[in-house]
Amino acid sequence: MNQELLLGDEAVALGAIDAGIGGAFSYPGTPATEIMEFVQQRTNGCGTVSALWSANEKVAYEEALGMSYAGKRALAAMKHVGLNVAADPFVSSALTGVNAGLVLAVADDPGMHSSQNEQDSRYYSEFARIPCLEPANQQECYDFTRAAFTLSEQYSVPVMIRLVTRLAHSRANVRVGLPEAQPHASADGPTPPKKEDWTLIPTNARRRFLRLIELQPKLAEHLERSPYNRLTLAGRRGIVAAGVAWNYVREALGGDTTDSLLKIGSYPLPIDLIRKLVDHCEEILVVEDGYPFIESRLLGLLGVPGRRVRGRLDGLLPVSGELTPETVAAALGRPVCEPALDAESLPARPPSLCKGCPHADTFKALLDATRSYPRPLLFSDIGCYTLGCMPPYDAVHTCVDMGASISMAHGAAQAGAFPVICTIGDSTFTHSGITGLLGAARSDADMTVIILDNGTTGMTGGQETLACGEELVNLIRGLGVHAEHLHVIEPLARNHAPNVELISREISHRGLSVIVARRACIQIRRAGSGAGAAPRGGTHVQAQPE
Repeated sequence: MNQELLLGDEAVALGAIDAGIGGAFSYPGTPATEIMEFVQQRTNGCGTVSALWSANEKVAYEEALGMSYAGKRALAAMKHVGLNVAADPFVSSALTGVNAGLVLAVADDPGMHSSQNEQDSRYYSEFARIPCLEPANQQECYDFTRAAFTLSEQYSVPVMIRLVTRLAHSRANVRVGLPEAQPHASADGPTPPKKEDWTLIPTNARRRFLRLIELQPKLAEHLERSPYNRLTLAGRRGIVAAGVAWNYVREALGGDTTDSLLKIGSYPLPIDLIRKLVDHCEEILVVEDGYPFIESRLLGLLGVPGRRVRGRLDGLLPVSGELTPETVAAALGRPVCEPALDAESLPARPPSLCKGCPHADTFKALLDATRSYPRPLLFSDIGCYTLGCMPPYDAVHTCVDMGASISMAHGAAQAGAFPVICTIGDSTFTHSGITGLLGAARSDADMTVIILDNGTTGMTGGQETLACGEELVNLIRGLGVHAEHLHVIEPLARNHAPNVELISREISHRGLSVIVARRACIQIRRAGSGAGAAPRGGTHVQAQPE
């Protein structure tokens, strides 16, 4: 076997490639972005693997599901909040089942390093009643991903791989095996076992749901016997550790073997192994990064009779945020290595827009245009421009979820608020802002939408956006926005006065206005490469009425 130094994300990607996937589908989102980037890097020019960024996570999952139906293995990758977007096809695909293997790689973000919440994707796997594998290290990221495709095909269900930020973004040597060959699709196209399986009208859905329920004991038995879970009985204190937390436990214990240990690497939980641990031990400590998923199941409504279960819920471990080797060592009563420097005593270094960022000039113009109003409502969205909430701009009053700015602005306008302005990036707009604008255009809502067209998905490293430049303007026009209130501006200091004048005029228009602030991301310009090097569509001119 060869060895490669890989991020956890990259190990998942390579595992999928070596499992013989026909395609990978994703929308960029930290900490999962590198999965697709690695697939693109490794398969560029091979002609056998499709690896294109999708419009959003729902689309990515549906594309992967379609490839599976067509007879080729497929990988869908996203961050945890992206799974909210993809939840509809994800949950339903557990009923339809799959043809070729379908694996969903989800990277959770405990501690919210780059996310608006720290939800735990294990609940989604339980909700959908599909298997979830949780690797503890980069080697398991690779091995579990390859095994997940086999498991998916064996039981005809999608399989989830769950990572967390520390695993996704840390490197280790990984032993890689020989790649599998891709299956050859039939010239006549795929032949589903029964077309009724993939058409979820109520009669079929009820039958397929019963099939999924009946499959649960088989899945549980399979995973109970799997090597992903390991039990070692010793002392009367039992430690249950899942995923990356297993490494923290091993580090804290060193070579001490006095505790009983249960490593969890798969879900549904290995009930028989847990029972053996509980029967043997007097106290159970559950160490898991994310929500107290395992801990709450051990407690149930009344707890484990005669056993004390400890973890996040009783405060022994932090109730929120990611675990660290220090917090786990303290919970285990082991010596804690104090850091040489107290991070809390360091001066704060809040993030800020890049020097020369086009969004800065847009926010300055927006603020000047709304200065005469006592209470303007400034909705915004998810992207690097969200940093407009920080001084010196204070130009962002809301940031909830992808694409929410336009919909929330529409709701505020319907409540009679004025003025209502929202800012949204070009990539976020094509992700999930389009439908909000469609509704606002239909009602000619009294609001102003400013689309920040920097020609790229800047927050996650400059991935290609699906519509920018004149393509974006044409898309907006096609949604029903009146041409006389659709404008393009160039956010530059020299254009400040006319930009303020135009924004002010459109705010005073008692109906829908859309302004596209078009200027390439400064970082992409510096790099001199990538799809976002300059917004497609030519010169910066105001859109004229047709």
